[in-house]
Amino acid sequence: MRIAIVGAGALGLYYGALLQRSGEDVHFLLRRDYDAITTQGLRVFSVNGDFTLPHVHGYRDPAEIGTVDLVLVGLKTFANGSFSELIGPLAGDSTQILTLQNGLGNEEALAELFGEQRIIGGVAFLCSNRGEPGEVHHLGEGRIVLGEYRLCDRERVEHLAAVFSKTGVDCRVTDDLKRSRWEKLVWNIPFNGLCALLQQPVNILLAHDACRKLVREIMLEVIAGANAQGLTRPIAEGYADTMLKFTDDMGEYKPSMQIDREEGRQMEIAAILRAPLAYGRQQGIDMPRVEMLATLLEQVTR
Repeated sequence: MRIAIVGAGALGLYYGALLQRSGEDVHFLLRRDYDAITTQGLRVFSVNGDFTLPHVHGYRDPAEIGTVDLVLVGLKTFANGSFSELIGPLAGDSTQILTLQNGLGNEEALAELFGEQRIIGGVAFLCSNRGEPGEVHHLGEGRIVLGEYRLCDRERVEHLAAVFSKTGVDCRVTDDLKRSRWEKLVWNIPFNGLCALLQQPVNILLAHDACRKLVREIMLEVIAGANAQGLTRPIAEGYADTMLKFTDDMGEYKPSMQIDREEGRQMEIAAILRAPLAYGRQQGIDMPRVEMLATLLEQVTR
């Protein structure tokens, strides 16, 4: 399979490296890592074992890649306005587009440009960070849940899941992509939001009883918002406790929004917080703690 990675950050570099190592024909659209990767290769430091890809296809312009079978989108959501220029040159008649981005609204934006039938959504539960140019650090997890934006051909998604499974990634298929997106938001909203606001990693946050209680309360608001969205089955309140236990095992992990704030980059407030708030309000669900968190994050970015 000929694959283009658009958004070669911690997520795109990690999954792209696994796909290339497993034998797929992978092409990376690069920015800051271009010189390092095209001259020295790509280094992956992983809890599952380190490896290096000495030869990587790297490009600055998507037109140099040409059409592909699959576009894997790992862009930060605030870059979605560049979908047309970055993905358009890669899309042939049969090209599929997989977004592994955070938050809500990404499949809708891609479908409007490239057609609903092409779009596959993926929810990646991945702990990874960027290192020096040309390297990525995989700290844990990595499983992916895949689903069609519009149900039409489950077999193609199962084939794609098999491609990821071949790399060693736990990859499964769902018929309720919306539910999987909201399940990740149960984690993403409190931890990305609070860690970015307080500039503290997850273990420091959970070490304080009052903060741990606040995290759980935010999770329950998100679960209430999710369950108003017409899911095939509701998310149980106990899922919040599962996510807390899951996070306890992460150690000193910094979510992506915390790193973005520390490095002076734009944060994904719109997709991760504002979009879920809007979907909740449409169904009559208020999330006051999430609203406060979004407001405070917007204030510190001014």
